[in-house]
Amino acid sequence: MDLKVLRYLIGIVEAGGFGKAAKQLHLSQPALSKAIANLEQELDVVLLERGKRGQNIRLTPAGEVVCRHASHLLDGRMRMLQELENLNQLKGGLLRIGLSPLGSGVLFAPIIARFRQAYPKVKIELMEQGGAAQEEALRNSEVELAMSMVPQNNEFNWLQMRDDPMMVALPHNHPLANMPSLTLSELVGGNFITFEDTFALGKLINRHCLEAGVSHEQVMRVSQIEFGMALVASGAGALPLPQLIAEQLTTPGVILKPLISETLRWKPSVIWRKDATLSFAAEALMQMIRERYANVPLNQ
Repeated sequence: MDLKVLRYLIGIVEAGGFGKAAKQLHLSQPALSKAIANLEQELDVVLLERGKRGQNIRLTPAGEVVCRHASHLLDGRMRMLQELENLNQLKGGLLRIGLSPLGSGVLFAPIIARFRQAYPKVKIELMEQGGAAQEEALRNSEVELAMSMVPQNNEFNWLQMRDDPMMVALPHNHPLANMPSLTLSELVGGNFITFEDTFALGKLINRHCLEAGVSHEQVMRVSQIEFGMALVASGAGALPLPQLIAEQLTTPGVILKPLISETLRWKPSVIWRKDATLSFAAEALMQMIRERYANVPLNQ
């Protein structure tokens, strides 16, 4: 059913006849009459009582039903268009973002602050959990954008924000504390602290540890970087972590050493589902991210 014809029907009723309505609707009277006749044929009812010339037309009982619903439909269309306009102009709406506890403060906080300043009427909901859990949240449409590592499958688009080397946090009295740099192989035999498998970085570190010969029994997993560093300071083990995050932390009793590896690197990325159409708000945030991290690879 064409909403335009429903608007014609309401226009005829408000004008009191076809002639006045045709002028107001900028149609010829025959075209208007034909449109209403087609609507009556489609609905298989008579909508208007067409009286003698000079008399106002009247709605039939069926016409009253159709006219009442037509008003609701046209009002709904107007509200829909207004809401879409508000979203397009970012005068409202909701943006759900998944952030990892690792690095979000450095990477995302300035961008979110800028977004809030530019679009104060867009509500932002943040979900904080590891990158591996964020991927599952994307699959379930719980968030629209998420922070994770560069994805290893083809179901997500991604925009890489950084490509950082790793470091190792050691207790100050560790046997290798005087080494200028370290490899994972040199740490075999000691205790490791790393992140839970809900973190994409945790999965990556665990895989490299196993390849280097570190057994599961040697690994202790944590979900909070501050607690991990406290464990290092207490002598519980060595913690691999990204250079950017390491540089933000100062923990007494902990020393930091560069970790030499071509493949174990921190590549935080914004990811989103390939089959999803991003909202206006998400597109605006992505544009800010692109502007800030313009010199890193983009895959989409």
